[in-house]
Amino acid sequence: MTPVASKLYTDDVSLLMVLIDTNPFFWNSINSTLSFSKFLSNVLPFLNSILLLNQLNQVVLIATGYNSCDYIFYSSASQNHNQRAESLLQKLEEFVAKDESLCREDSVDGPGFSLLSGSLSMALCYIQKVFRSGPLHPRPRILCLHGSPDGPGQYVAIMNAIFSAQRLMVPVDSCILGAQHSAFLQQASYITGGVHLKPQQLDGLFQYLSTVFATDLHSRSFLQLPKPVGVDFRAACFCHKNTIDMGYICSVCLSIFCKHHKQCSTCGSVFG
Repeated sequence: MTPVASKLYTDDVSLLMVLIDTNPFFWNSINSTLSFSKFLSNVLPFLNSILLLNQLNQVVLIATGYNSCDYIFYSSASQNHNQRAESLLQKLEEFVAKDESLCREDSVDGPGFSLLSGSLSMALCYIQKVFRSGPLHPRPRILCLHGSPDGPGQYVAIMNAIFSAQRLMVPVDSCILGAQHSAFLQQASYITGGVHLKPQQLDGLFQYLSTVFATDLHSRSFLQLPKPVGVDFRAACFCHKNTIDMGYICSVCLSIFCKHHKQCSTCGSVFG
């Protein structure tokens, strides 16, 4: 895939899109290990450190809920430090309450899936808006602070977002908070040239964030950042949304199926 033409970036100025997982079912499942309030107490100093590294740095926070996702915080808004923190926490509390009101606990098995595809799309839309604002702008990157398991039904939308980020030359970093790695975010970081990390000790989350994810893209070429040991490139079938090792692929639209079908359910092509 041919990348877009290079743009006139400022050298070490960053636009950091932070996607935080607010899935209440996930946080209830790991509350004894890391509570949501303690998680925020690590994230907020990290966001402040990004803004302190360069006065032109920008931070945008997007909440990834179980049923919805929304913009929570813009550092470009003219507010002092105290008002900024209060506004962020208030909007985040309102979003979590609204997202929980849409949940039906009896229909959720386990921690459930977060709407990662939606938050990635919102981050890319905001980055496109910045690209069109002028020839000189900060270098964008996306950081996913994610813990919920992968939602197989979001496979196509997430892969489309990953390839869009690759075309825009926007790295997707991922910090996994759950017990298992995310195959989607492993692929996202690998394809876009980002960093994928699963902290061994969640108690030291701020140290992981500040030492691995705080550096701008220009400085990364001089640092020895963690590299993925292995990436799960398995795809999810379009018929049952299950992760498969082998399957059938439509030669017209590249849809993937776990079993042979007479006709492609995506484009309608008839198979021999």
